[in-house]
Amino acid sequence: PPTPLENLSGPNGSLKAEPPDAAEIAGLLRTGSTRLTDATNATLALESRFDLAYNAAHALCMAALRQKGFRPSNRYIVFQALPHTLGLGPEVWRVLDLCHNKRNLGEYEGMMDVDERLVVDLIKAAQRVLIALQSTN
Repeated sequence: PPTPLENLSGPNGSLKAEPPDAAEIAGLLRTGSTRLTDATNATLALESRFDLAYNAAHALCMAALRQKGFRPSNRYIVFQALPHTLGLGPEVWRVLDLCHNKRNLGEYEGMMDVDERLVVDLIKAAQRVLIALQSTN
């Protein structure tokens, strides 16, 4: 039977099968790790820390998906796929889902409503992704 990721691929699916590219994955891991480190810098504005942590989480989740041999057709699917790429549960992807929605409100409607707690939770979720990703290598 097809895997959950295979079920999401196909002509109209959210994923496209594409062989993993080691250089691309390494680049995503590098940029994700760097942004995650920078997101912990408390001297930066909260919105900047949120952006850094969100983009770090996205890059790391993308690396996990690319390791499995898939490319997303939208940003959001990399978070939804976490149970299937890294075995991470709702305690991680729900935070990333919430932050994805906050990011979209900020990007498209100018409503950036983040607080310290959300940024801390986002950083923790991204760190969980990084740890899980490193354990697969």
